[in-house]
Amino acid sequence: MKFFLFLLGIIMSTLIDSAPAQQKMTPELLWKLGRISPGILTPGGKVFYQVKRFDALKNEDKSNLYFISLHGGEAKALPDSTPFGRGLQVIKDGKIGYTVNDQFWVMEADGTDARQMTHSDKPLNNIRISPQGDYILFSRRVKLKKVYGKDFYPVLSKSNVQIYTDLMYRHWDQWFDGTFAHVFYATYDDSTGKMGTPVDIMKDQPYNCPQAPFGGAEDFIWSPDGQHILYVCKKKYGKENALSTNTDIYEYDLSTGKTNNLTEKMKGSDTQPAFSPDGKRLAWCSMSTDGYESDKNDLMVMDMDRKLALNLTGSWDGTVSNFRWSEDGTAIYFIAPVKGTMQLFTVEVPQNLLAKINPAVKQVTEGKFNVTEIVGQQGDTLILSRQDMNHATELFTYLIGDSSMETLTHVNDDIYDHLKLSKIESRWIKTTDDQEELVWIIYPPDFDPSKKYPALLYCQGGPQSEVSQFYSFRWNFQLMAANGYIVVAPNRRGLPGFGVKWNKAISKDWGGQPMQDYFSAIDSIAKLPFIDKNRLGCVGASYGGYSVYMLAGIHKDRFKTFIAHDGLFDLKSWYGTTEELWFANYDIGGPYWDKENEKAQRSYAKFNPSNFVAQWDKPILIIQGGKDFRVPIEQGLEAFQAAQLRGIKSKLLYFPEENHWVLKAQDALVWQKEFFNWLKETL
Repeated sequence: MKFFLFLLGIIMSTLIDSAPAQQKMTPELLWKLGRISPGILTPGGKVFYQVKRFDALKNEDKSNLYFISLHGGEAKALPDSTPFGRGLQVIKDGKIGYTVNDQFWVMEADGTDARQMTHSDKPLNNIRISPQGDYILFSRRVKLKKVYGKDFYPVLSKSNVQIYTDLMYRHWDQWFDGTFAHVFYATYDDSTGKMGTPVDIMKDQPYNCPQAPFGGAEDFIWSPDGQHILYVCKKKYGKENALSTNTDIYEYDLSTGKTNNLTEKMKGSDTQPAFSPDGKRLAWCSMSTDGYESDKNDLMVMDMDRKLALNLTGSWDGTVSNFRWSEDGTAIYFIAPVKGTMQLFTVEVPQNLLAKINPAVKQVTEGKFNVTEIVGQQGDTLILSRQDMNHATELFTYLIGDSSMETLTHVNDDIYDHLKLSKIESRWIKTTDDQEELVWIIYPPDFDPSKKYPALLYCQGGPQSEVSQFYSFRWNFQLMAANGYIVVAPNRRGLPGFGVKWNKAISKDWGGQPMQDYFSAIDSIAKLPFIDKNRLGCVGASYGGYSVYMLAGIHKDRFKTFIAHDGLFDLKSWYGTTEELWFANYDIGGPYWDKENEKAQRSYAKFNPSNFVAQWDKPILIIQGGKDFRVPIEQGLEAFQAAQLRGIKSKLLYFPEENHWVLKAQDALVWQKEFFNWLKETL
């Protein structure tokens, strides 16, 4: 009997080990993947990071903290008794600080002895401890404006009404409630956690820091001497806020209480301030044009004593994503898009910022992947996060000098080791104006060139966000390919990584050359012998959804089905309901009532998808988030109503609690099931 059970165990083990080797990506499997958020590299050579996992049945997620040696080995989870926290930072004496439930916690460098330090009766968000450990820096919301009926009429406290007299009355997925995020500091005893009376360094100012809607602790930092606070803020309210991207970097002096605008002469977006290791210089990212959110992002450096600044990347034909000072302060590493990928670059910082030189920008990594974050440096080793179209994010070590990159974490190896992966190929094709366009092709994992496959034209959003080696948990190319589709993902006009001119070309030409670039890509790839040109679909979200609506009216029978998620359907109604009007003004050209503005009128006449509904002739699935204030609900409803009234096979997928994205596990699974059901039914 024992021998029988032993033999049965071997057979079952063999079946379990061999079966997954034939597995393809599924929506359920996709949501089992652990999602890494890079953390910090400690002086002791430990890399701390977060892993989030979803329980789709409970519609919940849980995050855990881990650490691993810089040199590899086994990753260790922090003890179960350690509360999960955010905002990891190395503080005085090498301890690790973090935030749990709006309070500050500390643990030892090995993740043990976690203890709560602060016990404030008000929330402490985005906490930063000063380098000397004697001050605590944080943000919290303060009420400065009246909004609700009860604010104006206290006796009518049960009224349910909101009253606005200016713009930015809602943003991303939140209605303005009269509060603003402000930066505070207080004295702090690092042995007891006792705080002094908090000081609001933005007192009575109707502005936000961190920036809305996505800013965090990166928007305010300590100077190395702990006597100054630098923070990023757009000091414009209401209508001015809605029309401008001009954020500045401010320096607050603790001894005097005075604030100085370090970037006052710079009229675009200035963000990501970071001091050099010796504290003598400040680096930040800067755009030059107010109102243009996708402008070239340059890397600036300022001598803090003389307040002299130098543009390190002004003559380089690219745009900076994020950066980190080298350990010795002589150079800066940064990440930038290049030819459909995100790579690591470096630029030396001149000793004399007054010298009239253009520092040489050098690309450091190269490959079919995206470097997404620079976690830290120790000696000749960098810790990077990396992903590609076949793999979710993991941490890697990069050895400076010999250009070798090795996997450090293995969060999802148990899934990927037993998964059939897609072949990823890039092709350069000619556009209608004789330019070169890079197109990614993602093949089914069991691709057979002797067969015919349906293909999906993927239309990227942004509109100026790269079609790179990203790994999305919704628009997942690996999952699309696993369902038997060849994915065609063009780097059409308007995407970064191919020079500033290519990137800027889409503004005020939304429905022009970019649509022709889509046609060039799909027409070229459809000629391949394994593509069934009678089964082509067109899918996309945001500007990609706009592209779907636009192409549906001008495709001339190329496509058999369409899927649009949170797409712009009617530019006039969209201009009247979206919140960040600087984007609409720059990219569309301005308001529809400005009859003297030729570029704006051209957009509303020639590039407005609703003007082409009479030519819609194929099935369309329309997806809309109820809390999407960037592309509000009327866009999806108008498109669905138009399709229905025209007698076109159509379906509306409405998510009341989702914004411009789909973030809840079960909502996302329904999204993916409906996505593939629609393709199966119509393609």
